[in-house]
Amino acid sequence: MSSVLTSVSSVVVCFFVACSPLFAQMAGGAVTPGYKQDPGLPASAVPKILREIGFDQNLGRSVPLDIPFVDEQGRAVRFGDYFDAGGIRPVVLVLVYFDCPMLCTTVLNSLTSSLKLLSLDPGKDFDIVVVSFDPREKPALAAAKKATYLARYKRPGTEAGWHFLTGAQPSIDRLTKAVGFRYVWDEGLKQFAHPTGITVLTPQGRLSRYLFGVEYGPRDLRFAIVDASAGKVGNPVDQVLLYCYHYDPETGRYGFVIMRMIRLAGAATVLALAAFIVVMVRRERHQPSDPGRQPPAAAGGA
Repeated sequence: MSSVLTSVSSVVVCFFVACSPLFAQMAGGAVTPGYKQDPGLPASAVPKILREIGFDQNLGRSVPLDIPFVDEQGRAVRFGDYFDAGGIRPVVLVLVYFDCPMLCTTVLNSLTSSLKLLSLDPGKDFDIVVVSFDPREKPALAAAKKATYLARYKRPGTEAGWHFLTGAQPSIDRLTKAVGFRYVWDEGLKQFAHPTGITVLTPQGRLSRYLFGVEYGPRDLRFAIVDASAGKVGNPVDQVLLYCYHYDPETGRYGFVIMRMIRLAGAATVLALAAFIVVMVRRERHQPSDPGRQPPAAAGGA
Protein backbone atom coordinates (compact mmCIF):
# COMPACT_ATOMS: atom_id res chain seq x y z
CA MET A 1 0.00 0.00 0.00
CA SER A 2 2.87 2.38 0.85
CA SER A 3 4.40 1.92 -2.63
CA VAL A 4 1.08 2.83 -4.22
CA LEU A 5 0.80 5.92 -2.08
CA THR A 6 4.35 6.86 -3.12
CA SER A 7 3.41 6.53 -6.81
CA VAL A 8 0.26 8.58 -6.34
CA SER A 9 2.20 11.21 -4.37
CA SER A 10 4.80 11.43 -7.14
CA VAL A 11 2.09 12.04 -9.73
CA VAL A 12 0.56 14.75 -7.58
CA VAL A 13 3.99 16.34 -7.12
CA CYS A 14 4.58 16.17 -10.87
CA PHE A 15 1.24 17.85 -11.53
CA PHE A 16 1.71 20.68 -9.07
CA VAL A 17 5.33 21.26 -10.07
CA ALA A 18 4.15 21.65 -13.65
CA CYS A 19 1.64 24.27 -12.55
CA SER A 20 3.78 26.07 -9.98
CA PRO A 21 5.29 29.39 -11.10
CA LEU A 22 8.37 28.72 -8.98
CA PHE A 23 9.25 25.37 -10.52
CA ALA A 24 8.02 26.31 -13.95
CA GLN A 25 10.44 29.22 -14.06
CA MET A 26 11.81 29.71 -17.53
CA ALA A 27 14.20 32.52 -16.78
CA GLY A 28 14.45 34.73 -19.80
CA GLY A 29 13.37 33.91 -23.30
CA ALA A 30 14.43 30.92 -25.33
CA VAL A 31 17.98 31.42 -26.51
CA THR A 32 19.30 29.46 -29.44
CA PRO A 33 22.82 28.05 -29.45
CA GLY A 34 24.18 30.53 -31.96
CA TYR A 35 23.21 33.52 -34.00
CA LYS A 36 20.35 32.87 -36.43
CA GLN A 37 20.13 35.16 -39.38
CA ASP A 38 16.83 36.58 -40.58
CA PRO A 39 16.18 34.84 -43.93
CA GLY A 40 15.14 38.19 -45.40
CA LEU A 41 18.51 39.76 -44.75
CA PRO A 42 21.55 39.33 -46.98
CA ALA A 43 24.62 37.80 -45.38
CA SER A 44 26.47 41.10 -45.72
CA ALA A 45 23.88 42.78 -43.45
CA VAL A 46 24.82 40.58 -40.50
CA PRO A 47 27.86 41.74 -38.54
CA LYS A 48 30.68 39.29 -39.10
CA ILE A 49 31.40 39.05 -35.41
CA LEU A 50 27.88 37.75 -34.74
CA ARG A 51 28.33 35.05 -37.34
CA GLU A 52 31.49 33.83 -35.64
CA ILE A 53 30.25 33.38 -32.07
CA GLY A 54 27.89 30.77 -30.64
CA PHE A 55 27.59 27.27 -29.26
CA ASP A 56 28.01 24.18 -31.41
CA GLN A 57 26.33 21.48 -29.37
CA ASN A 58 28.51 18.41 -29.03
CA LEU A 59 26.13 16.39 -26.89
CA GLY A 60 27.50 13.01 -25.92
CA ARG A 61 31.09 13.80 -26.88
CA SER A 62 33.94 13.48 -24.41
CA VAL A 63 36.03 16.48 -23.42
CA PRO A 64 39.80 15.80 -23.17
CA LEU A 65 40.64 15.35 -19.50
CA ASP A 66 44.39 15.84 -19.88
CA ILE A 67 44.18 19.58 -20.67
CA PRO A 68 46.57 21.47 -18.34
CA PHE A 69 45.37 24.50 -16.38
CA VAL A 70 46.31 26.43 -13.23
CA ASP A 71 43.88 26.67 -10.32
CA GLU A 72 43.11 29.70 -8.17
CA GLN A 73 45.96 28.80 -5.80
CA GLY A 74 48.53 28.71 -8.59
CA ARG A 75 48.80 24.91 -8.68
CA ALA A 76 49.19 23.04 -11.96
CA VAL A 77 46.12 20.88 -12.53
CA ARG A 78 44.45 18.89 -15.28
CA PHE A 79 40.87 19.42 -16.37
CA GLY A 80 40.21 15.78 -15.50
CA ASP A 81 41.14 16.37 -11.86
CA TYR A 82 37.58 17.57 -11.29
CA PHE A 83 35.89 14.48 -12.69
CA ASP A 84 35.13 11.32 -10.76
CA ALA A 85 34.83 8.67 -13.47
CA GLY A 86 33.86 5.96 -11.01
CA GLY A 87 31.61 8.19 -8.92
CA ILE A 88 28.42 10.18 -9.28
CA ARG A 89 29.35 13.86 -9.38
CA PRO A 90 28.70 15.72 -12.65
CA VAL A 91 30.54 18.95 -13.48
CA VAL A 92 28.92 22.30 -14.23
CA LEU A 93 31.33 24.02 -16.63
CA VAL A 94 31.29 27.80 -17.07
CA LEU A 95 33.43 29.47 -19.74
CA VAL A 96 33.96 33.17 -18.99
CA TYR A 97 36.74 35.69 -18.61
CA PHE A 98 37.10 37.27 -15.22
CA ASP A 99 37.61 40.86 -16.39
CA CYS A 100 34.47 40.77 -18.54
CA PRO A 101 32.57 44.04 -17.90
CA MET A 102 29.06 42.65 -18.24
CA LEU A 103 27.93 39.27 -19.62
CA CYS A 104 30.28 36.94 -17.75
CA THR A 105 29.41 38.55 -14.45
CA THR A 106 25.73 38.18 -15.25
CA VAL A 107 26.21 34.48 -16.05
CA LEU A 108 28.04 33.81 -12.78
CA ASN A 109 25.55 35.84 -10.75
CA SER A 110 22.60 33.99 -12.27
CA LEU A 111 24.20 30.59 -11.78
CA THR A 112 24.96 31.35 -8.14
CA SER A 113 21.41 32.58 -7.50
CA SER A 114 19.95 29.40 -8.99
CA LEU A 115 22.35 27.19 -7.03
CA LYS A 116 21.20 28.83 -3.79
CA LEU A 117 17.69 27.48 -4.45
CA LEU A 118 18.89 23.88 -4.93
CA SER A 119 19.22 21.34 -2.13
CA LEU A 120 22.18 19.81 -4.01
CA ASP A 121 25.63 20.84 -2.77
CA PRO A 122 28.84 21.58 -4.73
CA GLY A 123 31.60 19.24 -3.70
CA LYS A 124 29.10 16.57 -2.64
CA ASP A 125 26.61 16.19 -5.48
CA PHE A 126 28.46 17.98 -8.29
CA ASP A 127 31.43 20.29 -8.98
CA ILE A 128 31.57 23.75 -10.52
CA VAL A 129 34.51 24.49 -12.82
CA VAL A 130 34.85 28.07 -14.05
CA VAL A 131 37.51 28.46 -16.77
CA SER A 132 38.78 31.77 -18.13
CA PHE A 133 39.21 31.83 -21.91
CA ASP A 134 41.51 34.87 -21.65
CA PRO A 135 45.13 33.61 -21.47
CA ARG A 136 46.27 36.91 -19.95
CA GLU A 137 44.37 36.26 -16.70
CA LYS A 138 46.27 34.80 -13.76
CA PRO A 139 45.53 32.81 -10.58
CA ALA A 140 45.28 35.93 -8.37
CA LEU A 141 42.29 37.12 -10.39
CA ALA A 142 40.77 33.64 -10.29
CA ALA A 143 41.17 33.54 -6.50
CA ALA A 144 39.44 36.92 -6.15
CA LYS A 145 36.52 35.71 -8.27
CA LYS A 146 36.19 32.53 -6.23
CA ALA A 147 36.11 34.52 -2.99
CA THR A 148 33.44 36.79 -4.43
CA TYR A 149 31.12 33.97 -5.40
CA LEU A 150 31.65 31.91 -2.28
CA ALA A 151 30.59 34.98 -0.31
CA ARG A 152 27.58 35.41 -2.58
CA TYR A 153 26.63 31.72 -2.34
CA LYS A 154 26.77 31.69 1.47
CA ARG A 155 26.69 27.92 1.93
CA PRO A 156 29.52 26.83 4.25
CA GLY A 157 31.35 23.59 3.54
CA THR A 158 31.08 23.82 -0.25
CA GLU A 159 34.39 25.60 -0.93
CA ALA A 160 36.01 22.42 -2.27
CA GLY A 161 33.33 22.16 -4.95
CA TRP A 162 34.15 25.49 -6.64
CA HIS A 163 37.16 25.69 -8.98
CA PHE A 164 38.38 28.76 -10.91
CA LEU A 165 41.01 28.04 -13.54
CA THR A 166 43.28 29.94 -15.89
CA GLY A 167 45.47 28.60 -18.64
CA ALA A 168 47.56 29.13 -21.75
CA GLN A 169 46.03 29.63 -25.18
CA PRO A 170 46.57 26.02 -26.41
CA SER A 171 44.69 24.67 -23.37
CA ILE A 172 41.88 27.17 -23.85
CA ASP A 173 41.63 26.28 -27.54
CA ARG A 174 41.35 22.55 -26.82
CA LEU A 175 38.63 23.03 -24.24
CA THR A 176 36.54 25.57 -26.13
CA LYS A 177 36.72 23.51 -29.32
CA ALA A 178 35.62 20.36 -27.51
CA VAL A 179 32.70 22.16 -25.89
CA GLY A 180 31.75 23.95 -29.11
CA PHE A 181 32.19 27.40 -27.59
CA ARG A 182 32.97 29.94 -30.33
CA TYR A 183 34.23 33.41 -29.35
CA VAL A 184 36.30 36.19 -30.94
CA TRP A 185 38.29 39.21 -29.83
CA ASP A 186 36.67 42.54 -30.76
CA GLU A 187 39.61 44.80 -31.48
CA GLY A 188 37.43 47.90 -31.62
CA LEU A 189 35.92 47.40 -28.17
CA LYS A 190 38.97 45.66 -26.72
CA GLN A 191 36.69 42.94 -25.42
CA PHE A 192 35.76 39.36 -26.21
CA ALA A 193 32.51 38.70 -28.05
CA HIS A 194 31.12 35.39 -26.89
CA PRO A 195 27.91 33.40 -26.38
CA THR A 196 26.34 33.00 -22.95
CA GLY A 197 25.48 29.71 -21.34
CA ILE A 198 26.75 26.86 -19.22
CA THR A 199 27.34 23.18 -19.88
CA VAL A 200 26.87 20.16 -17.66
CA LEU A 201 29.16 17.15 -18.09
CA THR A 202 28.88 13.60 -16.82
CA PRO A 203 31.30 12.24 -14.19
CA GLN A 204 33.17 10.63 -17.11
CA GLY A 205 33.62 13.96 -18.92
CA ARG A 206 30.93 13.67 -21.62
CA LEU A 207 28.86 16.70 -22.62
CA SER A 208 25.37 16.05 -21.29
CA ARG A 209 23.41 19.33 -21.32
CA TYR A 210 23.70 22.92 -22.54
CA LEU A 211 21.75 25.68 -20.78
CA PHE A 212 21.73 28.86 -22.85
CA GLY A 213 21.25 32.52 -22.02
CA VAL A 214 22.13 34.57 -18.97
CA GLU A 215 19.58 33.10 -16.54
CA TYR A 216 19.13 29.48 -15.51
CA GLY A 217 15.94 28.31 -13.86
CA PRO A 218 16.56 26.21 -10.74
CA ARG A 219 14.37 23.46 -12.19
CA ASP A 220 16.37 23.27 -15.43
CA LEU A 221 19.66 23.34 -13.57
CA ARG A 222 18.62 20.59 -11.15
CA PHE A 223 17.28 18.39 -13.97
CA ALA A 224 20.51 18.88 -15.95
CA ILE A 225 22.63 17.80 -12.97
CA VAL A 226 20.41 14.79 -12.23
CA ASP A 227 20.40 13.82 -15.92
CA ALA A 228 24.19 14.04 -16.15
CA SER A 229 24.56 11.80 -13.11
CA ALA A 230 22.27 9.17 -14.69
CA GLY A 231 19.94 9.48 -11.72
CA LYS A 232 22.62 8.88 -9.06
CA VAL A 233 22.19 12.43 -7.75
CA GLY A 234 18.84 13.60 -6.45
CA ASN A 235 15.86 11.62 -5.16
CA PRO A 236 13.07 9.38 -6.56
CA VAL A 237 10.81 12.37 -7.14
CA ASP A 238 13.43 13.77 -9.56
CA GLN A 239 13.13 10.60 -11.64
CA VAL A 240 9.35 10.95 -11.84
CA LEU A 241 9.63 14.62 -12.78
CA LEU A 242 12.23 13.87 -15.45
CA TYR A 243 9.71 11.46 -16.97
CA CYS A 244 7.26 14.38 -17.13
CA TYR A 245 9.78 16.79 -18.64
CA HIS A 246 11.85 16.61 -21.82
CA TYR A 247 15.14 18.39 -22.56
CA ASP A 248 15.00 20.45 -25.75
CA PRO A 249 18.49 20.94 -27.25
CA GLU A 250 17.27 23.86 -29.35
CA THR A 251 16.35 25.98 -26.34
CA GLY A 252 18.50 24.38 -23.66
CA ARG A 253 15.42 24.04 -21.44
CA TYR A 254 13.20 21.31 -20.06
CA GLY A 255 9.60 21.34 -21.27
CA PHE A 256 6.56 19.62 -19.79
CA VAL A 257 5.31 16.60 -21.76
CA ILE A 258 1.56 16.31 -21.15
CA MET A 259 1.15 12.83 -22.66
CA ARG A 260 3.72 11.36 -20.31
CA MET A 261 1.89 12.93 -17.39
CA ILE A 262 -1.39 11.40 -18.55
CA ARG A 263 0.16 7.95 -18.90
CA LEU A 264 1.76 8.23 -15.46
CA ALA A 265 -1.48 9.39 -13.87
CA GLY A 266 -3.40 6.54 -15.53
CA ALA A 267 -0.91 3.93 -14.34
CA ALA A 268 -0.98 5.33 -10.80
CA THR A 269 -4.79 5.26 -10.78
CA VAL A 270 -4.89 1.61 -11.86
CA LEU A 271 -2.33 0.67 -9.21
CA ALA A 272 -4.25 2.57 -6.55
CA LEU A 273 -7.52 0.81 -7.44
CA ALA A 274 -5.82 -2.59 -7.49
CA ALA A 275 -4.23 -1.97 -4.11
CA PHE A 276 -7.57 -0.84 -2.67
CA ILE A 277 -9.28 -4.02 -3.87
CA VAL A 278 -6.51 -6.23 -2.45
CA VAL A 279 -6.67 -4.47 0.92
CA MET A 280 -10.46 -4.76 1.11
CA VAL A 281 -10.43 -8.47 0.17
CA ARG A 282 -7.79 -9.24 2.79
CA ARG A 283 -9.70 -7.28 5.41
CA GLU A 284 -12.87 -9.21 4.59
CA ARG A 285 -11.09 -12.58 4.86
CA HIS A 286 -9.51 -11.77 8.20
CA GLN A 287 -12.60 -10.17 9.75
CA PRO A 288 -13.76 -12.33 12.76
CA SER A 289 -17.25 -13.78 12.58
CA ASP A 290 -19.92 -12.33 14.91
CA PRO A 291 -20.52 -14.89 17.72
CA GLY A 292 -23.95 -13.43 18.50
CA ARG A 293 -25.17 -13.81 14.98
CA GLN A 294 -28.02 -16.33 14.68
CA PRO A 295 -28.08 -18.80 11.80
CA PRO A 296 -30.91 -18.24 9.33
CA ALA A 297 -34.19 -20.11 10.15
CA ALA A 298 -34.85 -23.33 8.23
CA ALA A 299 -37.38 -23.13 5.45
CA GLY A 300 -40.94 -24.41 6.28
CA GLY A 301 -42.97 -24.56 9.57
CA ALA A 302 -42.74 -27.00 12.55
